[in-house]
Amino acid sequence: MSFNIGLSGLYAANKQLDVTGNNIANSATTGFKASRAEFADIYSASKLGTGSKTIGSGVNLAAVSQNFGQGAVNNTGNLLDMGIQGSGFFVLSDNGSLSYTRAGTFKADKDGFVTSSDGTARLQGYGVDANGNIVNGVLTDLRIDTSNLAPKATGSVDSTINLNSNAAVIDQTANPFDPSKAESYTKSFSTTVYDTQGNPHPMDQYMVKTGANTWKAYTLIDGRNPDGSAVSGDGAKAPVASIMQFDSAGGLTSVTTPNPVAGEPDIVSNTLTVSTWMPGAMVNGKWASNGAAAKDTGIAIDMAKTTQYNTDTSRNPPTQDGYATGQINNLTIDGSGVMFANFSNNQSRAIGQISLASFTNEQGLQPVGGTAWKETYASGVAGYDAPKVGSLGAIQSNSLEDSNVNLTSELVDLIKAQSNYQANAKTISTQSTIMQTIIQMT
Repeated sequence: MSFNIGLSGLYAANKQLDVTGNNIANSATTGFKASRAEFADIYSASKLGTGSKTIGSGVNLAAVSQNFGQGAVNNTGNLLDMGIQGSGFFVLSDNGSLSYTRAGTFKADKDGFVTSSDGTARLQGYGVDANGNIVNGVLTDLRIDTSNLAPKATGSVDSTINLNSNAAVIDQTANPFDPSKAESYTKSFSTTVYDTQGNPHPMDQYMVKTGANTWKAYTLIDGRNPDGSAVSGDGAKAPVASIMQFDSAGGLTSVTTPNPVAGEPDIVSNTLTVSTWMPGAMVNGKWASNGAAAKDTGIAIDMAKTTQYNTDTSRNPPTQDGYATGQINNLTIDGSGVMFANFSNNQSRAIGQISLASFTNEQGLQPVGGTAWKETYASGVAGYDAPKVGSLGAIQSNSLEDSNVNLTSELVDLIKAQSNYQANAKTISTQSTIMQTIIQMT
């Protein structure tokens, strides 16, 4: 029996050396999780139990468990390198066969799909709809779309304006508005707007103080009236102004926009709506000549933030929702795993979101090599969600998670395993010496 006990000890010590050696060998493997050998003693017993003087029968290897603790996440400078700060696993699909990993060494293949470092499996996540909104729920192969961003016609303009309450009143009877004459208006502001093909057009607003607490706003696009008519020369039409009224405290009370339909009431609100022309509405207009058009609902200019205080007439930088065609410049990935494409027109658009998997029992996962695991009955079914949701960790792009192997502890374990092996070998050697003595006595 002592020989068997010693042999089981040798086997256990050898397995401990194997596990420790594997940890040391993978101390520089990205996303690797250290393992440990767990042992259990052996007792021979009948169904009715054991006596109080039962001697053990040795040891066996009960399990090899992994430590899924966090490894250090260090910057690499490579965009598609990703580390998880917290719990969760990246999801990879190899023709529908899912595996899970903490090694975020990804790259893009020739078709733009984000794959594992060996190119055999594709990173899984959530796609986007036509408006760039993340579509949660269904996993899909993540792909970096390098196509141009289509232009968008301007539909709204928002700005903060102050009109000097002490500005001189302009008599429009004696000095009618003329954009070519600076003395016919108080101040002008220019905003670039875009048509349906992404062509830029200057939209000029001319502010004229016509009375106490009363201002007029003339709006020209490409130097023409919003309907496409010229303001001078053949076929000229007089510019139409919106009227702004302020209270005694300098706050805007109303913006009255003349209705283009005869007999209809004027529009009173804090939004100045500029109706712009469509293709074919004019012969020589810029927008119609190249087949482009303005937004069919016109351009809504929000005037609600306009004030009339005793300070210089000025405007903060305006914002408008149109833009020209954009070419992709670079890609960024935020902590929630959303992949943003940044374009040359200063726009950005989500092109996908990385999904992470979690398991009720991580120890039940089956290692399959390549720093990856497979789902098993013991691990439970994988749960998928976006990073930073619930207990899932955050994504750190341009970074990789190092192995969580502690080399100092592993070297100490190596010495202990070696000592255990030697001690068990000594047990067998001692038993052999005793048996030789007994044989010599006979």
